[in-house]
Amino acid sequence: MEELIDLEGLPEEVKKLIEPYAKNLIELLSDNLCSIAVFGSATGEDFIPKKSNVNLLVVLKEVELTHLKKCFKLVAQGRKKGIVAPLFLTRRHMETSSDVFPVEFLDMRDSHQVIYGEPVFEGLDIGTENLRLECEEQLKGKLIRLRQVYLEVGANPKAISAVAVESLTSLIPVFRGMLKLVGEEPPRVKRKVIDATSKRFGIEEWTLQKVIDMKAGKAKLEKKDIEDFYGRYIKEIEKLAIAADQIGESK
Repeated sequence: MEELIDLEGLPEEVKKLIEPYAKNLIELLSDNLCSIAVFGSATGEDFIPKKSNVNLLVVLKEVELTHLKKCFKLVAQGRKKGIVAPLFLTRRHMETSSDVFPVEFLDMRDSHQVIYGEPVFEGLDIGTENLRLECEEQLKGKLIRLRQVYLEVGANPKAISAVAVESLTSLIPVFRGMLKLVGEEPPRVKRKVIDATSKRFGIEEWTLQKVIDMKAGKAKLEKKDIEDFYGRYIKEIEKLAIAADQIGESK
């Protein structure tokens, strides 16, 4: 069995979780396995122990149900510890999908660390011709969902906090994509991404930074503040959706 490579630089908590998990993947998938890479917040300063998820990209020669079935038990055990069910892809799938999911592929490419096997993104052409469309689609989709949630839960502090944190976490790659579209190199740290996005697109930074504080356990929504906060948060996402549309008009 080949050894893991390049665990250095990962947060200590991530290394402790990933090392036995990755070794089990290697044993289970053996000759079908090409690469394992960690991506997202687990590769840098944004990782928050016991709060941040650990994301893995597993590249196989082929992906069949039999291969996935071998990993059922391991994935279930990992989920209890914060390791999200890995993305199982083939190289061919990546080559033919990067134009469909440019936000996701660009974000993975810029925040990954290979810990087993061959380089994951070497030679992979990630076109940006559809980047603006996906940025706009994701922002407008989140906007619709944020309004739906309010209708479903009302002024429930726990539910509103959870949806704000989930939505912003998933939109950070979109913000990075929008910055790329206007010729700026996006930062890797989330707070700096929000700062750069607010300056470039004229949004209220405080509202989005508060959501980051909520995720880190540094801020809490009081019931009396929900209406004001959530209304402002939705307004900023709406501004960004309009901005994504206008990037297209300016090109």
